[in-house]
Amino acid sequence: MSTLNVVVWGENVHEQHNPAVARIYPRGMHQTVAEGLTELLPSASVSTATLQEPEHGLSAERLAKTDVLTWWGHLAHAEVSDAVVDRIQQRVLEGMGLIVLHSGHCSKIFRRLMGTACMLTWREAAERERLWVCNPGHPIVAGLGASFELPEEEMYGEPFGIPVPEEQIFISWFEGGEVFRSGCTWRRGNGRIFYFRPGHETYPTYHDKNVRKVIANAVAWAAPQGHWPDVAKGINAVRHLESIKGRAWAPSVDSRG
Repeated sequence: MSTLNVVVWGENVHEQHNPAVARIYPRGMHQTVAEGLTELLPSASVSTATLQEPEHGLSAERLAKTDVLTWWGHLAHAEVSDAVVDRIQQRVLEGMGLIVLHSGHCSKIFRRLMGTACMLTWREAAERERLWVCNPGHPIVAGLGASFELPEEEMYGEPFGIPVPEEQIFISWFEGGEVFRSGCTWRRGNGRIFYFRPGHETYPTYHDKNVRKVIANAVAWAAPQGHWPDVAKGINAVRHLESIKGRAWAPSVDSRG
């Protein structure tokens, strides 16, 4: 059995400029997520990449060897190269899993794959969040109870501008009364995608044992399941269609009617 290769991508901006975030995540949020995966998936090969690296640490060669990519971004979505986004999208179509965390809902890659704006309502007020498991037989919730709580988190609320999820894994409730679809799955091409809501940078969410369990379970679930070559041709097929826009085209018509 081949080793599961996981890359944890982090924007790594808040940690450099906000002392409060640096105190919670002295080595960066990406390192904390990676540490949780290494602990819970000891047979996996887990590495990290950040926005500041050449090609954001996601060269074509590296992505070709990546089975699952996790993504956290917030302040610098616009700074992510479109060429890298194209590259990630192609790899998802080919079968790479993608785990999008918290404010990654506004990332270029998530919006691209969803085809929507992915916007929501929010309030940063250190509120208690209870995450209810609404799909108890799903592998992503293995080892969890009916719910778990985070003592402080940023509130995300509906409406959440995403396509209808293929599977609803969690629904969150917040002290202010809002609810949110906080764990959702989709497939794009050969690849599996999971969005998981918790993870605001000023709270120690990625140290929480239940959050770590969910991310590890999701990574195992999102591992490549197989490859249907025609599905992975999506980007090149779209570009071909775009290249012929404006050309006169009509189906052959038999003049005899």
